[in-house]
Amino acid sequence: MTVFLNQLKEDWVVDRLRNEWVTHNKDIYTSSPRKANIIWIIAPWLWKNIKLKHLNNKKVICSIYHIEEFKMDDDYLSDFYERDQYVDEYHVISKKTEEQLKKLTNKKITHIPFWINQNIFYEINTKDSIRKKFNLPDDSFLVGSFQRDSEGNNPNKAKYIKGPDQFIEIVRYLKTINKNLEVVLTGKRRDYIVSELKKYNIGYYIFEMTDFESLNEIYNCIDLYIVASRIEGGPQAIMECAITKTPIISTDVGIASEILSPKSIFNMSNFKNANPDTEYAYRNSLRFTIPEGFKEYRELLEH
Repeated sequence: MTVFLNQLKEDWVVDRLRNEWVTHNKDIYTSSPRKANIIWIIAPWLWKNIKLKHLNNKKVICSIYHIEEFKMDDDYLSDFYERDQYVDEYHVISKKTEEQLKKLTNKKITHIPFWINQNIFYEINTKDSIRKKFNLPDDSFLVGSFQRDSEGNNPNKAKYIKGPDQFIEIVRYLKTINKNLEVVLTGKRRDYIVSELKKYNIGYYIFEMTDFESLNEIYNCIDLYIVASRIEGGPQAIMECAITKTPIISTDVGIASEILSPKSIFNMSNFKNANPDTEYAYRNSLRFTIPEGFKEYRELLEH
């Protein structure tokens, strides 16, 4: 068995996951679709970059991460059904996406969350020294958000599915019960949240470009991570918080209910009652570490 994965080169989490899979599965990976027995479309929006002769003659597995049902216009559906002709089996990373996908196709769907690299993300018990390294105050209650919140074509416009408006609502409430609350942001396209934090006079720190070592350290020095999304495939931040034992609360999106304690999952009517359970999340994340996390993927590809 030889497997070809299509490439992204978009500096996104799936780029890293693809590279990790290739690194740890060299015995079955090929960089040539011609030599592959299996085509894994790990970046479904780039499927047309693969020659149709390969899609016609190989077993094709396609990953789908989330479906924005409110955006399912004629163009979306046309592209989906055109690609669906060549797909033999779908892979999804959450049960929620599986249920959405069942409405669009009769093809087999396999649900396997993405793995987490415990060599990159892990617990560090020196919070004080990390805060000192990043010039973060010892006495602040630091709330983290490390995902994009603004639209690419309009940085000032909130990215609806990521729920940055919901994040701000929660942070504003938490600020009323903890005057020392400040927000830690990483990544690009944080324009919306930054503007809202300024509006409400909430302190923040932003580390736009961070390497994995720094990102892991920042996870380990915050007091709470909030996923306030409306729609997600993952997000991988849930797994990263779980393996680093970072306190996290989340809306019921993506893999949240598969990793987090029910008491850590909220909606916007009950978020005040959400509480992190780091040990619960950590235990659930262990079966997705490397190499354990690759086993089900190899089974998916081999059968």
